[in-house]
Amino acid sequence: ARIIWGLSPKFLPRRLLHCRAMSVPFLDLKAQYATIRDEVESALRRVVESQHFILGPEVEAFEQEIAAYCGTRFAIGLSSGTDALLAALMAAGVGPGDDVLTSPYTFVATAGVIARLGARPVFVDIDADTFNIAPDQIASRVTPRARAIIPVHLFGRMADMDAITAIARAHELTVIEDAAQAIGAERQGRRAGSIGDMGCFSFYPTKNLGGFGDGGLVTTNDAALAERLKLLRNHGSASLGSKYEYRIIGGNFRLDAIQAAVLRVKLRHLDAWTERRRENARQYAALLHNVDGLQLPAERDGERHVFNQFVARSSRRDALREFLRSRNVGSDVYYPQPLHLAPCFSAFGGRPGDFPESERASIESIALPIYPELTSQMLERVAAAVREGARAG
Repeated sequence: ARIIWGLSPKFLPRRLLHCRAMSVPFLDLKAQYATIRDEVESALRRVVESQHFILGPEVEAFEQEIAAYCGTRFAIGLSSGTDALLAALMAAGVGPGDDVLTSPYTFVATAGVIARLGARPVFVDIDADTFNIAPDQIASRVTPRARAIIPVHLFGRMADMDAITAIARAHELTVIEDAAQAIGAERQGRRAGSIGDMGCFSFYPTKNLGGFGDGGLVTTNDAALAERLKLLRNHGSASLGSKYEYRIIGGNFRLDAIQAAVLRVKLRHLDAWTERRRENARQYAALLHNVDGLQLPAERDGERHVFNQFVARSSRRDALREFLRSRNVGSDVYYPQPLHLAPCFSAFGGRPGDFPESERASIESIALPIYPELTSQMLERVAAAVREGARAG
């Protein structure tokens, strides 16, 4: 046995042994970059040498490639996932006095863009198993002022779009898919972003397809919406060449060519990375299926869950997180406060108890490392720490 300070490891204090154990970060972007460094640097040189940094050929090529990947006619590159949601609502004509239905259990941007336009977010509780908006609760939340619905494909799993679109058609609502975490996700053979009137994506670095900064995209099959989105992203002007011809009031929501170049490289690897995430999820399921008090995410028939996050549930989430931290195992919480209870939305009158499933998820959810570069040894290390932490409770 290896000797430290004259003692065999079996005689060392448990605290010292744990310090020597493998550390597993929650996310490791450097590990991914190491596998594509040469491709990315070549793409960056191409953009730098062209000196074309805003929109242009690189962005157009990316838009064509990503539209094909998502199964849509059009894709419009934008400056961030938040701006994608904002531009989609603007393209749909949402404004003051309108209501937009969405989930309270999501990132703040989903509801924030609604409020920024002077509209009102109308929250609908989530399904306990999927974390997505509960279709059976939508109809009762539709108001006479309802203009649109934003279902969120949370953590990489698609919402029940058949049920949602049926309700939307009955009430003449525009459907805007928040697919920020779900590029490549599928339900019954259809991909995220291809079913609603528009689909919104984020290329924030931590996403499955992440850039070297902020970036976003809107997909659509509607030519008129695509044209309007192109105007909106460029101050209401059709192109950089006609920058003083403003057809509508827009914003500066343009995608940088450098981001497009990086994303084009990564898009070629996305399916392989996604399958690694899915395999990691299967390994977790095998290693953690019998842990008392732990509920694991499950994939149903006809689904392709892309696991932007692997989010389990535990009634003693905070204690488990602290235990994992003591074992040098990363974890995170998405999301510790449902949006109807966030101070920034207090004007809309949300109170504790309004959306019990969202509130319960906020105190039970725990995300474990799921990135593609995890090794089997690292996965086993995480699972062992989770099992030990559950027993400790």
